[in-house]
Amino acid sequence: MQSDDDSMGAPVDISVFGGYFPFATRYSLDVPVLFEQYGLKEIWQEAYDEVGVKWLSAGAWDPCHFATKEPIRSLEDLKGKRVFTFPTAGRFLNRFGVIPVTLPFEDVEVALQTGELDGVAWSGITEDYTSGWAEGTGYFLTNNISGAWAGSFYANSDSWAKVPDHLKELWQLCMDSSHYYRQYWYWGGEAQLRVEGTKMELTSIPDEEWAIVEAEGKKYWDEVAGRSERTKKVVDIFRKYNETMEKPVVLTVTANT
Repeated sequence: MQSDDDSMGAPVDISVFGGYFPFATRYSLDVPVLFEQYGLKEIWQEAYDEVGVKWLSAGAWDPCHFATKEPIRSLEDLKGKRVFTFPTAGRFLNRFGVIPVTLPFEDVEVALQTGELDGVAWSGITEDYTSGWAEGTGYFLTNNISGAWAGSFYANSDSWAKVPDHLKELWQLCMDSSHYYRQYWYWGGEAQLRVEGTKMELTSIPDEEWAIVEAEGKKYWDEVAGRSERTKKVVDIFRKYNETMEKPVVLTVTANT
């Protein structure tokens, strides 16, 4: 099984971090680094072990952007827009007047055509094109609310325990290959379609105005951190990682004499 914790309604306190958690990542490579080097892997294993599910691996997909039928060039333009998005992203975007709409994935394209939806905040531009949403929207907002989707592979704990070790290792290699493919497929698509794509016009909200959204994102982190000791631990990891990535690196070179 492969999905994100948020959209599948996983019965664990960390499910809020699955899919798109506002401003937790900037790029798709952030996801494996956070899991393998900053401790998210052990936290996810612990949480799912408690409910009889074997968490296996996490990978990243594309960033989360708005694709809309009308151009978005200010926060005011977001108000009243009916948008298909992930549960966590929807709860956050509601602060800016966005109306989150839940629909089966396969109905989204028609909902855009009929006017039931004003847009989507589900993916980057790659999936907007491959899912047929580019035709139903026409505008792509370059500001994103998350730099990468985070999704995981799971298995039934009892069934996984019966799998021989060599097949477990083989499946690990398959998951790694899947993660690697998504890294370059989405990254390449995001660049190419923004430059060469003909179906969507790029729009932007000015940096000084978008900073309001980013600041509100950090407030949302504080709220989520207060839910449990484990959610606080995850938020603390996000803070440390973001602080590390934002600090300039100064290299000092000493010449040999």
